[in-house]
Amino acid sequence: MTGPRKPGQFSWINMLTSDTAKARDFFAKLLGWTYHEIPGMGHIVQVDGKEVGGLWDINSPQTPPGAKPYIGVMVKVVSADDTAAKAKALGGDAKDPFDVMDQGRMAVLHDPASAEFDVWQERKGPGMSGDARRHGMPSWFELMTNDVEGGKKFYGGLFGWTTETTAMPMGFDYTTFKLGDDYVGGMMPILPQMGPMKPHWGVYFSVDKVDETMALANSLGGQTMMPPMDIAHVGRLVGLVSPQGVGFFAITNA
Repeated sequence: MTGPRKPGQFSWINMLTSDTAKARDFFAKLLGWTYHEIPGMGHIVQVDGKEVGGLWDINSPQTPPGAKPYIGVMVKVVSADDTAAKAKALGGDAKDPFDVMDQGRMAVLHDPASAEFDVWQERKGPGMSGDARRHGMPSWFELMTNDVEGGKKFYGGLFGWTTETTAMPMGFDYTTFKLGDDYVGGMMPILPQMGPMKPHWGVYFSVDKVDETMALANSLGGQTMMPPMDIAHVGRLVGLVSPQGVGFFAITNA
């Protein structure tokens, strides 16, 4: 995927993390990220000079108390207010939409299973536009949930996503979300062997070589939460955790 993202596609990420200086250094070395500071607020993340997201201090007074380190996802929409209202009508939840300076209007939503995501109505801030296959770019977005059928209905109704289902060799069905002919994300059930886990959206970043990325992450103080594995026709992927506790995936696309 290249070019400005369309309504109904993921268009931005927001990382909440402690020790933002060390976090920026970790991801700069691992994923090649560069940054643009917003004084008094945080940093905009760039890949190949193109903006892809924000990196924010979890200890900031602007951050809700009790927040955990994570990467939030954002979907572009035509109207944040209309999408928030529709999410509620479909059984989800939505906080009141608000303006982000002159850049756009956003809302924080939850699906019926409680997975959080944001929506973004573009004004001056268009969101991501880079090539998703480039090293360091967010390239796939995956919902872990305890209600797959409910997820199909909710996101289909909210964004017009259609679904394809694939039986995986690990013994579960994987759901792929599409917007027209474009793949936008995936969904899988939370399996018993995963232990206690709340429904959530996860982010995959494209990397040139997964195994080298894993080794580098560990050498920089990160951890491997899921060992490398190959998925036919998809690529090779690994689950990682930053030294500050942010979980994410890296993938070398097939």
